[in-house]
Amino acid sequence: MAMALGRAATAAVRLRAWSWLTTVDHKRIGILYLVTSAFLFLVGGFEAFLIRLQLIRPDNHLVSSAMYSQLFTMHGTTMIFLAVMPILVGFMNAVMPLMIGARDVAFPRLNALSYWMYLAGALLLNSSWFLGGAPNAGWFNYAPISTGAYNPGPGIDFYDLGVQIAGIGTLMTGINFLVTILAMRTEGMSLMRMPLFVWTTLITSLLIIFAFPPLTANLFFLMFDRLAGTAFFNVPHGGDVVLWEQLFWTFGHPEVYILVLPAFGIISEVVATFSRKPLFGYASMVWAVEVIAFLSFIVWSHHMFPVGLGPTVNTMFVLTSMAIAVPTGIKIFNWIATMWGGRIQLTTAMLFAMSFIPTFVVGGTSGVMTALAPADMQFHDSYFVVAHLHYVLIGGTLMAVFAAAYYWFPKITGRLMSERLGRWNFWLVTVGFNVAFLPQHFIGLWGMPRRVYTYGPGLGLSFWNALSTVGVFILTLGILVMVMNVVHALRRGEAAGPDPWDGRTLEWSTASPAPPYNFARLPRVRGRDAFWEQKRSTERELWPVDRHIHLPSPTPVPALMALGLLVAAYGAIFRSIPVVAAGLGLTVYGIHRSMFDVDPGVIVTPTEEGAA
Repeated sequence: MAMALGRAATAAVRLRAWSWLTTVDHKRIGILYLVTSAFLFLVGGFEAFLIRLQLIRPDNHLVSSAMYSQLFTMHGTTMIFLAVMPILVGFMNAVMPLMIGARDVAFPRLNALSYWMYLAGALLLNSSWFLGGAPNAGWFNYAPISTGAYNPGPGIDFYDLGVQIAGIGTLMTGINFLVTILAMRTEGMSLMRMPLFVWTTLITSLLIIFAFPPLTANLFFLMFDRLAGTAFFNVPHGGDVVLWEQLFWTFGHPEVYILVLPAFGIISEVVATFSRKPLFGYASMVWAVEVIAFLSFIVWSHHMFPVGLGPTVNTMFVLTSMAIAVPTGIKIFNWIATMWGGRIQLTTAMLFAMSFIPTFVVGGTSGVMTALAPADMQFHDSYFVVAHLHYVLIGGTLMAVFAAAYYWFPKITGRLMSERLGRWNFWLVTVGFNVAFLPQHFIGLWGMPRRVYTYGPGLGLSFWNALSTVGVFILTLGILVMVMNVVHALRRGEAAGPDPWDGRTLEWSTASPAPPYNFARLPRVRGRDAFWEQKRSTERELWPVDRHIHLPSPTPVPALMALGLLVAAYGAIFRSIPVVAAGLGLTVYGIHRSMFDVDPGVIVTPTEEGAA
């Protein structure tokens, strides 16, 4: 009897694992993104922890200079490409189709392939630690440092192919979300009735589609230089190393807004919900997001003021870089105006949203300072820029991610996180972050360069570096409290119900967690805050539940295709033509299956709990 029960339990575990491997449900894919990116965020955070331990005192030798170069390269690459951006994609996957009243994304199998490509790129990149050494040329990977002549080990190849594979997955995500929002909104959901998080998802998708091709081209050029002997970045043979910078920052500055715009959408949703007011200046917020997206493509060269492009070029980029602060300021004032006179509920999500505003203002202000070409000659490649980057991307985006986690966790899991632990999480993260990164403005102005693994005594930098490291300890403790809160909520958290926050948007109109079909009957939208107005309307418009809903069937093909590219990448790195051929053959087989296999689909019968 016991053996039979054991076999049954093992079979159940295998079946559950297989269901996650083959899923095409946008909500489950969102969870996969969130869990994977959260783990990689902890990995990147551990790398940052080691960096700060190395810098806690002068002439420290905790790690060598070579290891330090690998640590700061992997920290930046992991955080930007593998942690923060995929966390935001996870929230987009989990709630965006619900917010527009759709049953799924436009291309469910492509959505699954996007995740598995991201996971393959992350595995490839992080396996470099165990297979010959991690990348060591910074997350920006400048040529000629990243070329074979100066960096012959496999580390840069892992960077090149890992970021390339993960980036292709992100590009597919942008296309998928764009089509979903434009083509699959429910009846009455016009563009100017969409929640602001949907708007920022739409604009972010456009940024991905136009910003990632320059990075893709750069990575292909570098791959050909390293693996095939071409000379795109080989100056003695006619190459141009500034080409890497131009293409990289053509991607790199829109990438900042790929990370920040979804955060703006999250803050807009949280502030409106917990202020019990409609979002102030909705139309101006939409236009501000669009203007930011446009300007983000014509500011890239402010990363290159010291290159020597000339006063005319520098002046143009000074003006556009300063102009982008105007639409950003519009959003700040609109969030404050939304809270003004509102009945504010100080939930943990709202605390993080309120903390986001001054934190991002500090980062934006230092950004305007670096936008001035003469001043940037002083700031460039100093710890001032490190502080600016972290206030914008970590202080800004991370605060929004925490707000989103507390806000949408009930919808994703059906459970509420502890508000008591949430407040500990909030104060430790807020205090720790500012103690860690505020001093870096000053040590940068006093002359400490970026990317140095140690510094001498007697320079006036010891106390402030030690204080910065103490801040990282506090920040780490806050993040561990968040992990503890998630585990506690999943095990013993209070049941959330469909609408724990008295929400304004359509995701709160269905069960928590939402059923596979999202809505038993698709909602009809009559105003901007669709669910808020529906709950308070005296007229109840009822329509029949859809009795037979067709959903795409699960498939292992996306995971198979990503596995093929992962195998081919390992073959390319270690110069094995048979392994490359085997991997590409697996991917081509997956493409063939995707093109010619007919999906029979799954017919489900909904229940009333999934009704709008």
